[in-house]
Amino acid sequence: MPNNKSFDYIIIGNGLAGLQLALALAKDSFFVGKQIALIDKSTKSTNDKTWSFWEKGIGKWDNIVEKSWNKALFYSSKKQLTLNLSPYTYKTVRALDFYSEAKRILSKNPNVHFIIDNVISIEDSTKPLIKTESNSYSAHHIFDSRITEDYSSELNNYTKITQHFKGLIIETENPVFNPKQFTMMDYRLKDGEQTTFTYVLPFSRTKALIEFTYFTPNLVDEATYDAFIKKYVNDILKIENYKILETESGSIPMTNFPFENYSTKTITKIGTGGGWIKGSTGYSFKNTEKKVTKIIENLKQKKQPSYGLFKKKYKFYDKIFLKVLLDENDKGEWIFEQFYAKNSIETMFRFLDEDSSFLEEFKIMKSLFSLAFIKAFFKTL
Repeated sequence: MPNNKSFDYIIIGNGLAGLQLALALAKDSFFVGKQIALIDKSTKSTNDKTWSFWEKGIGKWDNIVEKSWNKALFYSSKKQLTLNLSPYTYKTVRALDFYSEAKRILSKNPNVHFIIDNVISIEDSTKPLIKTESNSYSAHHIFDSRITEDYSSELNNYTKITQHFKGLIIETENPVFNPKQFTMMDYRLKDGEQTTFTYVLPFSRTKALIEFTYFTPNLVDEATYDAFIKKYVNDILKIENYKILETESGSIPMTNFPFENYSTKTITKIGTGGGWIKGSTGYSFKNTEKKVTKIIENLKQKKQPSYGLFKKKYKFYDKIFLKVLLDENDKGEWIFEQFYAKNSIETMFRFLDEDSSFLEEFKIMKSLFSLAFIKAFFKTL
């Protein structure tokens, strides 16, 4: 580590965004010789979440993919859909496998430094200064994944839905799962008139992740998740005997809060703190990969790292969707049923990846045409 505790780049947070950015910087020959520090109070040595994403063909993370699927199931209270995902594949990565692989690669680079510490404050200046519980560090540029304190105080001025969930990885005595297809959304078991569904990732004939998920303004206690997961396993999957191998839970903001406005000339907000989570879905893995690619491109062209990270039209689409869910949360099942039943997989995934054409966007909007969306559109305007 440099003796003067000064770096070219400091990344605050060793999560998905911080590690992907560090890997991209370390891999690109343009940044050879640059001193990079990653500061996090955690060693990232436990599996705290599971990331899933879709992509075409061979991906850069295939060596750590836990499982992949070519087919998906969707259940509403009225119909069942079997979705052939071709030309896409849906993939899942355990967070611990990602953390371990990233640290393994980065540890081979003598210019990359891991600092286990808690950041207290940042002084924004020509060469910003970070104060931690035990030290101070300076850098030419800081990438900060922490959520700004203004998020809580200013949130009443914006639309917010929270994706919150609990999942259990269970193992059964008998082979009951089909590992060739996963359940994207199952609305047959719901918590009242809210957008709630079950998500199932079968890793083998006897092992699967069962996750009960809410897209709602308010949270629930842990016992509520447990009750719905148990009921789904017993009543829907008809499984009586199983053991719990792991648990995971999370709370993901789905909001139009302008996180990106908190980037400055010398500090770029990244990850959740930079608004990198897709507002309408909560997906982040591939979104992060795209944002990191753009940041690297900007740095090499001597532009602000945050330049062009967001497309306004997709933020507008997300804002309408969130407004509908906030005003009429019971509409979630209908929205996703229309979305999956009336559009091709390629159209849907390109739209969610923010790579769609105007014609594809028109098809999506047409499939969701309703009074709820009309009202949300004008409220958003």
